[in-house]
Amino acid sequence: MYQVQGKWALITGAARGIGYLTALFMAEQGCNLILHSRDLTHTEKVLSEVTALGVSAHAVAADLNDLESVKTMLDEIDRLGVQVDIVLNNAGLQVAYRTDYLTTLPEAICGFIDDSLTRLQAERLDMILLHCPPTSVFARDDIFGALDKQKAAGKLASYGVSIEKIDEGLQAMEYDISAIEVIFNMMRLKPLDRLFPEAIRKNVGIIARVPLASGLLTGYYTKDTVFGEKDPRTYNRNGEAFDKGETFSGVPYDLALEAVARLKKVFGDAPLAPIAIRWVLMQKAVSVVIPGASRASQLESNVHAAELPALTDEQMAQVTAIYDDLLRESIHPQW
Repeated sequence: MYQVQGKWALITGAARGIGYLTALFMAEQGCNLILHSRDLTHTEKVLSEVTALGVSAHAVAADLNDLESVKTMLDEIDRLGVQVDIVLNNAGLQVAYRTDYLTTLPEAICGFIDDSLTRLQAERLDMILLHCPPTSVFARDDIFGALDKQKAAGKLASYGVSIEKIDEGLQAMEYDISAIEVIFNMMRLKPLDRLFPEAIRKNVGIIARVPLASGLLTGYYTKDTVFGEKDPRTYNRNGEAFDKGETFSGVPYDLALEAVARLKKVFGDAPLAPIAIRWVLMQKAVSVVIPGASRASQLESNVHAAELPALTDEQMAQVTAIYDDLLRESIHPQW
């Protein structure tokens, strides 16, 4: 694991959520912190907690949508006289909704790239991903041509796509993409058939998302588990709000619980979540896996997954057998 003790990290959006949890985790590893939020009062709690862990920390405030505010914040950080070794840009900006978005997509994307470069005070972005656009977008020469021009101009190092359907990824690889983000876990094995071999052949990286199937593969849920009213695991099980594959990977809840029960028998008493992530990392095509976390303990579990020993051939085969027996018939034809 990368050693951060004594280094300095800037975390934007550090007052809550992933930023807050990352700040606590980094402080536990001995990393000094610069904690950003829109208002200094928002970071009072996390500032107190991380300094209690024995690290140095400073709070800064800025509206990241306001370039002058960002410049003022960066000047303040410079005056601290420390070298920032790590930046976690956790805070995001909401782009105003546009009804003409799809008809002006190439121009809109170029505008987003220019705006990002301005805000970051950078000359080039390492990568941008088109996140799950409509299927028609993956065959639009004008969109990918615009991205190629951005690369040629030196504004982009690479670009990629996030997909819902395997055919979208195969179509996207007709262009000069560098990465594909796709749902892949023990309950969604279809990418192994065509997508991953083609990605390997074309040297396209795979970003595996939803690796724990909305928490199912933690092994903690039961038929009596109740999710919040505003939780998509309550209101989107059948795709009522967006693609149902985003919720429990599209697997009917009761069937998923049966699959989890059988997976737990394969791996015994060991926590299932890190094993499920390690299973994803066993795949040659996968470059990185992006699990979520709502608590520091979950973040630690996710990191621990990369340190687990490789799964055995027998264990890998048993996972496939459970999928074949319970899920393949209903899940494989989709997406």
